[in-house]
Amino acid sequence: MQAEAVAAPEIELIRPKRNRKTRLWSVRLLLVVVWLGSWEITATHWIDPFFYSKPSAIWDRLVGWFTKGTAFGSIWTQLSVTLEEAVLGFLVGSVLGVVLGILLGRARFAAEVAAPFIKAANAVPRIVLASLFIIWFGLGLTSKVATAVVLVFFAVFFNAFQGAREVDRNLVDNARVLGASRVQVLTSIIVPSATSWIFASLHAAFGFALIGAVVGEYAGADKGLGLLISNAQGTFDAAGIYAAMLVVTVVALLAEWLITLLENRLLRWRPPVRNEGTTNA
Repeated sequence: MQAEAVAAPEIELIRPKRNRKTRLWSVRLLLVVVWLGSWEITATHWIDPFFYSKPSAIWDRLVGWFTKGTAFGSIWTQLSVTLEEAVLGFLVGSVLGVVLGILLGRARFAAEVAAPFIKAANAVPRIVLASLFIIWFGLGLTSKVATAVVLVFFAVFFNAFQGAREVDRNLVDNARVLGASRVQVLTSIIVPSATSWIFASLHAAFGFALIGAVVGEYAGADKGLGLLISNAQGTFDAAGIYAAMLVVTVVALLAEWLITLLENRLLRWRPPVRNEGTTNA
């Protein structure tokens, strides 16, 4: 009886959360259905589907790609090429952004010297860099990875830099008083303190990596989702453009989900976030 009495309040707390999640996903699904339905009806009766396409045509294009393949081979080949470029660009750009961001974040004079150069490099249009990388590295994997690296690097760098700057100075001073070396302070205090900042940028960084890969392929490639978009544009195939965009979006959402799982696992030490409605007892 006592165990049942203890379990009852827990069930009462879980039930509202489940109900809220059900309502949340129901509203989201309803919005998607209304949006796609209105688009389909509008494209059938009022606007020209040749220019704007419609959901049924996009679905037919996706089914054709995944069952019969594309004009350039299997859709899985195009997807794997783009994904390889994005993953490599994400890894290289993230590592460079984290390392340089934390180092410059803790070296004020070096950061002041490098600041105008970093801002100038960040201001260069990425599409121009993609074209230059194709000239330098050719149409292969390297030019697409380089474009992805540039996009990811700046997204991660600025967050890592700010995270390293926001570390509690008193905590660092106390560690040094206790005899901690610079390396120990860096690895045990600065890096863990900046982790939340870094993960905040990683959520958007993989999307940037995908953009870099697709933009590089769009500028010039023989494989990849960017090539499918470029070819669809050249043949006025609006459904093909939307279909490729949808595939890229799904990949980005899956990557976001995986990064969230990794973040939750690595940052278990963080205290749980209190709901706005809660008050202190």
